[in-house]
Amino acid sequence: MDRDFLIDLFADFGPVTIRKMFSGYGISADGTNFALALRAGLYLRADEQTIPQFEAEGSQPFQYQTRTKTVTVNSYWQLPARLFDDSEELAGWARAALAAAQRAALRKRPRVRKAAKSKVRKKAASKPAVGRKPAAKRPAAKARKTPRR
Repeated sequence: MDRDFLIDLFADFGPVTIRKMFSGYGISADGTNFALALRAGLYLRADEQTIPQFEAEGSQPFQYQTRTKTVTVNSYWQLPARLFDDSEELAGWARAALAAAQRAALRKRPRVRKAAKSKVRKKAASKPAVGRKPAAKRPAAKARKTPRR
């Protein structure tokens, strides 16, 4: 799959951003990655709400081989082949994939650090070192007037 094919495929969905990723492309909308186009096919983001649709179509989750095992990535599922010919229905599946990606992003929000740790760091940073003058008040090193031999 090339970039132009993917842009045409998602035309009914709306504008998408396509970036090189791994051995293919990452497809995103509104800054959220919701699909992968890889050698093996096109995969849409899925979660507990959308996986049953993929299973009903006979789709499989994204898998890849390492030296020792097969890794299954349950968050991306293969697009049913029939949708390549039905761009309107594909747009609906893409919207569901974007919604799944947005739900996943909400769950991944950064956690707030404990207040105690940040107070300790602030205290240590504001305290000057004992027995030393602040850098601005130290006398500058004198330049030598005679060259060294």
